[in-house]
Parts: sequence; C-alpha cells; structure tokens
Amino acid sequence: MLMSQDARFDEEQATQRRARVLGMNYVDTSSIENKVLYKDVFTIPKLRELRIIPLRADEHNILFGVTTTTSQQTMSNIRRDFQDQRVEFAIISDTGFTDYMMLYDPPQQVVYHDIELNEAGSANEVQQISVLLDQVRADDMLAYLVEQAHRLAASDIHIETQRDNVRIRLRIDGVLHPIATLEPDKYRVLIAAIASAGNVSTSSKEAQQGHIAQRVAMADGKAVDVNVRLETVPTINGMDCVMRLFNMDASMYTLDRLGLSDKERAVVDGIISKPSGLVMVVGPTGSGKTTTLYSMLNTLNNEQRKIITIEDPVEYQFPGITQISVTSQEGGNDGSFADKLRAVLRLDPDIVMVGEIRDMDTAKTALQAALTGHLVLSTFHASSAAAALTRLSDIIGQNPLFVSAIRLVMAQRLVRKLDDALKQPYEPSQAEWQHITEVLDTLPPGVERPNLEGLQLYKPGASAENPYGFQGQIAIREQFTMTDKLRDLLEEPKTVLSAQTIEAAAAASGMRTMMQDGMLKVIAGETTMEELFRVVG
Repeated sequence: MLMSQDARFDEEQATQRRARVLGMNYVDTSSIENKVLYKDVFTIPKLRELRIIPLRADEHNILFGVTTTTSQQTMSNIRRDFQDQRVEFAIISDTGFTDYMMLYDPPQQVVYHDIELNEAGSANEVQQISVLLDQVRADDMLAYLVEQAHRLAASDIHIETQRDNVRIRLRIDGVLHPIATLEPDKYRVLIAAIASAGNVSTSSKEAQQGHIAQRVAMADGKAVDVNVRLETVPTINGMDCVMRLFNMDASMYTLDRLGLSDKERAVVDGIISKPSGLVMVVGPTGSGKTTTLYSMLNTLNNEQRKIITIEDPVEYQFPGITQISVTSQEGGNDGSFADKLRAVLRLDPDIVMVGEIRDMDTAKTALQAALTGHLVLSTFHASSAAAALTRLSDIIGQNPLFVSAIRLVMAQRLVRKLDDALKQPYEPSQAEWQHITEVLDTLPPGVERPNLEGLQLYKPGASAENPYGFQGQIAIREQFTMTDKLRDLLEEPKTVLSAQTIEAAAAASGMRTMMQDGMLKVIAGETTMEELFRVVG
C-alpha cells in the first residue's frame, strides 16, 4: 500500500526521535536511492523473523538496520555470530523495513485466468485454476470465483468438502461443472473468509444462512462486487457451502423476459390490472420463482401503489418498494415471519410479497390479507401446482373463504435451451414418438395440437465456444386460476384431495401441465427430450 510523502516524512521523524531516546544511530532508508541487497547474510525467513536488514556489508564491516521492536537479545546474538566483522546497528522505520523486504521477497505476481466454458470440468482446467487459487488471498479467491461465475452466467458456486480435498463446482444452465480442488489448509482459509463476510460460524453444528455484499479490490487491481446468498451445512469432512449469485441487472426483471405463452400472459396481465388475491409461484430451489415474482413486482411498481416485501434475504433492491429482510432463524418456529407480515399489513400496503409461505400462521395471514383486497405474492415449495394446493389445504383446512382468495398458482422448472446456431435435427425414434403422442393425447380441450407430419427433433451441437450446445435456460410452466370446477372440488366437505384429483380437475378446466408445456417446447425445437425428462422426470 502506497504511503503519502507527508506520512512517510512524519514516520521517519518519529523514528529518528525514538533512536535518539534509545541512544542509537538512525538511517532514513527513503533517502537511499540504489538499495543493495545482501542475500548471503541471512535467509529471507530469518530477516522476517529477526526484523533486521543488512544495509551495508563488506568483509570487515556490516551495518544492520533494525526496527524499534528488534530485541537487544537479537542484536547480541548477531554480534556473536559475526565475530570476524565489525557489527553496527542503526534504527530504521517500520516502512523502511517493509520496503526492503519487498525487494528481498517481492510479492508473487498473480495472473488471473478466465475459466473457459469449453474447458470447464476438464482435468487441465481444474488443475490450472486450483494452482491459481493456491496463490492468492482468501478474499481474492472469493472475488475471483464470483467474477468467473458471473462471466459464465452461473447461478451458484458449490464448495464441497471431501476426504482428501475440497471440490469447487459452478452450476451453469442448471448443470454442475467442476472448476478446482483445494488443499484442506487453503480451504480453511477460504471458508473462514466466507464465514466472516457472511456472518456465520465455522464451528456451528447446524445449517446456517447468510448474505455477503461487499466490494473486493483484487491483487491485480480489479474491483469485484460480491453479492451472494450463502447456505452452509456441516458434513463429516467439514463445512460445505453454496453461494447463490444475485444478478443485479434490473432489466432482467420484466414480464417480457419470462417467456409466458399468450394464455399465461393474459392471466398475469389480468392480475396486474386488478391486483388482489393470492398468487403463488411454486417449484424447487433454482427454478426461477423469485425472478418471476420480481418481474411481476417490477411491473406493478408505480407512484400510486405501496408495495412491501418480506424476504429471506432481500435479493435485489428496487427503488420505490419497501423491502424487509428476515433471517431464516427469525422466520423459523417462533412465528416471526407471520408476525412481520401482520405488522406490514398495518402499514396499509396495496401489494405484499412474502418470500415464502412456510407455516400455517403465515399461510393464514397471507390468505386473510388476500381476502381483504391486497395482492399477496409468495413462493411455495411443491413439485407441481396441484401439489401446492393439496399442501396448502392441509395447512389451512377446507375453508371456502380461503379458497376464494387464491387467484393464481403457477409451478415452474428451468430446462436448458438449445443453441439455435448449433442444434442438429434428427428423426425421432419409435420410443420418442410414443412419448410425444402419449403426452399430446392428454392435452386439455381447446389447446391446439401441433402438426407432427415430418416432425424433426433436435439434439445439441458443439463448437469451441459452446461445447455443450445449450444457451441459457427457459421455463416450463403450469398454472391455473380458481375455476368453478376447482372451487367446487376444494370446497367439498370431508374430502381427502390428492394432487392427481386436483390436476385432473384443472386439466378439465384447460390447464396445461409442465410435461405438456415441456413436450410442446421439445417439438418446437427449443429443448431436448432428455433435458425435459432430466428436469420433470
């Protein structure tokens, strides 16, 4: 770190006064233009240990520069070791000592390599990045991994402890790619830096959540914004962590980018024009639920509406929206999540987003708010839209008022999209034909069946820039509104409802399932049959 001339002058003046008090000579090393290095006097580790620098040496005389912290015992030992020469000592400043050590032991020049998609997962790339990470500071490691993850459009960074080493992988378009392995010692340094930045404990025996938001200046001078959600869990080999990257580009949160069909978009536009009721987006972690909700919020956000969110944590900050962050510990069994929602409703919002409905209290509070004219947006962990309703009915019981509050349930998953410039056409096999016809035969009335005459499916091609043949992800969805048939089913007393029963009623009312939506995208050449089955099963 560079010191201003005035600060250096002040330090030298203070060091000179200290030397006078100690009755020792003083040397201002900043005035020595051509510094001579005497590398055969002491080893570099010894110079650091003793905090001593040979300033001038020949076969008869040696002048050592020492700092004010160099002990008398050290100087006596040096006189004993150099009895054949006349030894003298002079006080030098701490910065003078540091400057000399930079000459004796210059810092290693780190050259950062971009991780290439066509090399991701290869033994050569893993070794190269592993060597690079072994050379840099812990916060540089974190910043470098985040920067490369953003460059490759990865969604997550996974750090996984194993018996002999630690594996680092990036999730790119929903698929994990090995990037590097770390030695246990280096991992401990990295995980300590991550834990400190994310305010979690490395010794905890429980899973923890945190948020890291900081700007890191790396050794090569580049500044990197680190903004991640941190999830940790203790394993038999150490603490594993996953860092979910937040994309800070507001332009991505628009309805036009969600890829909604005309029918799906019409439903969402209807909700936005008359915002009230409960809207739930369901799916597993990493299925794009938050992006969908944020896109709706961004569209609803204007000067006439008060919008409040309760999130765990706040992933993206929108101007004009009041956002409240709730930690998982707060939102656990003590009811803080529902308590915050009740407090928020007293602030007279028009629209509320609840990051996740996770218990009966929160569900009932959200539904009550939806009944009283608010629009309530939330996520819910369920495998399908129908499964979300069965779980919700388990939580709230069969209550006609609550059923009428539900406006829209949307389930979604993400599949990799074929790169149009590389995809290769082929004739579907007999088994693929059978899958296609079985799915299309279940399409609800009113949904137009595609023409299968001369049908070609597509598989991914490859290029040096894109070895996997996919480019980004698209959502496959199913969604339903509360039709009369569904309402009657859910309000029927003393009936144990299964997801299959609800799905059948929804399909009869015109709902297209995720499998059907995905198969239509396969037929349209947007993705592959293998990708659809990987995600939906």
